[in-house]
Amino acid sequence: MTGNVLRWEMNAFVGFIERQKNLYRRYWAWEAVWLLYNLVSVLSIGYLAAGLSTLGIERSKANLQQQTELYLLIGALLWTYLSMVFFEVSFAITWERWEGTIEYTFMAPIKRLTHLLGMCAASLIYGVLRAAIIGLAVVALFRLDLLRANWLTALVLFAAATLPLLGLGIFTSILPLLSPEKGEQMAFAVQGVLLLISGVYYPISVLPWPLRLVGIVSPLTYTLDGVRQALLHGLTLAAALPDIGILLLMGVVLVPASVWCFGRAEVRAKRLGLLKRSG
Repeated sequence: MTGNVLRWEMNAFVGFIERQKNLYRRYWAWEAVWLLYNLVSVLSIGYLAAGLSTLGIERSKANLQQQTELYLLIGALLWTYLSMVFFEVSFAITWERWEGTIEYTFMAPIKRLTHLLGMCAASLIYGVLRAAIIGLAVVALFRLDLLRANWLTALVLFAAATLPLLGLGIFTSILPLLSPEKGEQMAFAVQGVLLLISGVYYPISVLPWPLRLVGIVSPLTYTLDGVRQALLHGLTLAAALPDIGILLLMGVVLVPASVWCFGRAEVRAKRLGLLKRSG
């Protein structure tokens, strides 16, 4: 009996990935537009750093200019991936409402965890593919010196950041359930706050102390700082263990808490009739 239930949930899990793939394929033109937007954003940051060499920087400071270029490019590329995954997860309910399938999904005889993890898995796969395409373009257009990079540490940090990122995404996906009219705008606001406090284009030490305190509890801060240290300065895996531990701890707390809160928000939305597309 348990085996049949597990098989049923696994089929549903894969089904959500398949459905999300079909949605991407249906709206491929819009996805191409967003991919171009992400690519242009990353390249703009890279050329901004490269342009520093035209502003009177001495030749002896060329290494500083190159480090600045790498710092900004890594931040822009990581933010493209992290924000894309966050966006896709947090807009899971919005997608459902647009397609008119939200009521059917919520009535399906599957666990809500299966539904949410399926959406998260699809977002991760898609996010990795888009980040890889943009990364290849960056490598082709910029001469990046990554000889000191510790790729193993960067990948482990990257993987550890996945759990808290998904937890934040699921938390934000509750907003359209709570408010069909304004939930989407609030999701963009949350994304903007994360961009401000997480040190995407600057260390959080430059922020005023109230924002710096908020940045300390953002998982993206540890992800960006750790990956930068690994790629720019060869940070070892042993030295990165504190950041990895913090990210995993955040994930262990955020994912179950977000799923539980999502369940409470779902009950409320059903009781108040907030699942229909018109809100």
